[in-house]
Amino acid sequence: MIKISRSKIDLFLECPRCFYLDIQKKIKRPPGFPFNLNNAVDNLLKKEFDRHREAGTKHPIQIEFDIDAIPANHPMIDKWRQSMQHGVIFKDIERELHIYGGIDDLWINSKGEYHVVDYKATAKDTPVTELADWTAGYKRQMEVYQWLLRKNGLKVSNTAYFVYCTGDNTAENFNNKIEFHSHIIPYEGNDSWIDQTINELHSCLSNPRIPNKNDTCQYCNFFGKLYSELVKEKNGNRD
Repeated sequence: MIKISRSKIDLFLECPRCFYLDIQKKIKRPPGFPFNLNNAVDNLLKKEFDRHREAGTKHPIQIEFDIDAIPANHPMIDKWRQSMQHGVIFKDIERELHIYGGIDDLWINSKGEYHVVDYKATAKDTPVTELADWTAGYKRQMEVYQWLLRKNGLKVSNTAYFVYCTGDNTAENFNNKIEFHSHIIPYEGNDSWIDQTINELHSCLSNPRIPNKNDTCQYCNFFGKLYSELVKEKNGNRD
């Protein structure tokens, strides 16, 4: 089976050529910088919510934002969080695709419905209290997680939650501490686009030909120009 992560689905939507080269040719884009501070916030939040998960109680921020949910004490929660080792998995036997993604958290409401939760951390002059236009990728991320959990038989609410922590960069002093302002931002997901996208990416992978260069992809354009310059240099040297 071909393994397709949640981020690879996003890569396909951004550029089928880069997606094909990554999966079929093992030619990957240069990696980005790790977000170690964001990861630290994620880990601390998980520890906090896990204490309430074990106790069966609400986290204070859930009380503050009047959320009808508590951290879900699901037996698979630890595996579903491990995006690299496990994650939430759906095996598409017909297409021989192993589709997976790692969630940050899972809450359950009084109706027995599960809510996908994602932690986000940033630093701005004012706290983030709503999703901006550039967060389309975050929204797709939530919808893929909802789709995967539904494929695993869970009753999943369309309402997902972002726990958005904004570091205050306007403070007078650092003093080895950053103050964060945390907000819960609800998002109504719609995973109806995913099945068609899986069909399209499967057709892409099944084609022996590499997709054409994507003119809107900065990576395709960069490597296309680099190749052209190398060809010119080679021809020039040969002359």
